Amino acid sequence: QVQLVESGGGLVQAGDSLRLSCAASAASGRAFSNYVMGWFRQAPGKEREFVAVISWASRTTYYADSVKGRFTVSRDNAKNAVYLQMNNLKPEDTAVYYCAADRSTVAVRKTPQTYDYWGQGTQVTVSS
Repeated sequence: QVQLVESGGGLVQAGDSLRLSCAASAASGRAFSNYVMGWFRQAPGKEREFVAVISWASRTTYYADSVKGRFTVSRDNAKNAVYLQMNNLKPEDTAVYYCAADRSTVAVRKTPQTYDYWGQGTQVTVSS
């Protein structure tokens, strides 16, 4: 079992930056570094969508086309944390942002259905 808590959301203007954080705590003996960590978002009336993912030792990252070049995912395994740096924010980035943990040991995946643990989400609102 992993508990995830996101923070860092807020109301900003188009072109601004935000940094989201996700703190993880594991009740089992499995180390944080053994999880693939993903960021997803969900806008009102839309399905949850993939934003970014980072592999166990940060060697692999993937991004949605819509955020590529503007968002950067990173992790600090010593702090049990994953981050999402969001630059040049646009109104279409407005959504609730979730971090999620995947127990996979072989694949870095983008589909939300494959993730095992989720945070409660943090709201990001970008005004034009």
